[in-house]
This record gives sequence, structure tokens and C-alpha cells, in this order.
Amino acid sequence: MPVNEQVTDSITQVNTMSLGSAPAVALGSLFLPTSQALGSSAHNATEINQQGSIVMQASTIQGINSLMATGSSVLARSAEEIIEKG
Repeated sequence: MPVNEQVTDSITQVNTMSLGSAPAVALGSLFLPTSQALGSSAHNATEINQQGSIVMQASTIQGINSLMATGSSVLARSAEEIIEKG
């Protein structure tokens, strides 16, 4: 049974188009998740940097508070000794 040449040509064109676009579709499928992963890692790095700065500020404040508290207790002890000896 003979096949119409127009049908054969149409099928050949569709197959050629599918084979021709396959590399572009594959690279698009690769680039999208890769760019999303890179964006997420940049966001995570920024977030970690911000959290590190907050921890640094909090530890600095705690250190200053400890120094101030130590100074007050030393001052109170010294004042007490002066009053007792005076």
C-alpha cells in the first residue's frame, strides 16, 4: 500500500524538529535548576552573614555588660572596705 509523500514529509519534519530542539530543551532543563540552586545559595550566604553579625553584636553587648557588672561589684567591695576601716 503506497503512502502519500506529503504524510512522509510531514513526519520527517516533525522528527527533525524534535531532534533539533532536544539539545536546547535539555540545556534549558539543566540551566533552570542550576540557576535556582545558585540563587538559593547566595540567599543562604547573605542570611548566614546577617545572623553572624547579630551574634557578634549580642556577644559584644554581653561582654560589655559583664565588664560593667564586674566594675560595679569591685567598686561596691572597695567602698565597703573603706567604710569598715574608716
